[in-house]
This record gives sequence, C-alpha cells and structure tokens, in this order.
Amino acid sequence: MSAEARAVSGNENETNTALARLEADGFIFRAPRAWRTSRRWQQAMARAAVALYEMGDAGDDLRVPIALALVETYAGKLGDETLAELVEAMLPIEAAALGFGPRG
Repeated sequence: MSAEARAVSGNENETNTALARLEADGFIFRAPRAWRTSRRWQQAMARAAVALYEMGDAGDDLRVPIALALVETYAGKLGDETLAELVEAMLPIEAAALGFGPRG
C-alpha cells in the first residue's frame, strides 16, 4: 500500500482533522490540486534531518524525520495518537514534495 493510500485509509475524519491542524499551524497550504509544504515545514524538516544525521540515522524511513520535526515543534503539547495522525497525514505530502509520490 502506498504512503498516500495509507494516509487516506482508515478514518477520513482523523485525516481531515490532521490536515486542518497542519494547515492552521503553517506547515502546509492548499495549492490548486494538492497540498504543498510551507517554508516553515521545510525548515523544521531540515533541522530534523541534521539532527538525525548527527545521530547516525540511516535515513531509510521518511516517517522518522517527519515525526522528529513534529515532536520538536509541538514539544509535549500533543498526545502520541495525535502526533501519529499528523505524521500519517504529512507523509504523502512530504513524499510528493521530495519527488517520491504524485504531485498535483
């Protein structure tokens, strides 16, 4: 199952809630045909990538830097379940931004 399919499978309401939060917090914005990452999100991902590189992370799972960027941003303000929903909602958007998925 593709990352995009995983993000939209399950509870559609949870995905829509996660996307609305990511948009409200300035991490994504709606382009004419797809969600796009914002400069704020790109900066958070860059910080996460550097931290993971310094820790020796292999970099083979895109969810790891996404999760780190979100955990650092929300710093204890959100529960694990909510963070997991945000990671799953962001995964196909970030994959597309990096050229690993369909772009709208």
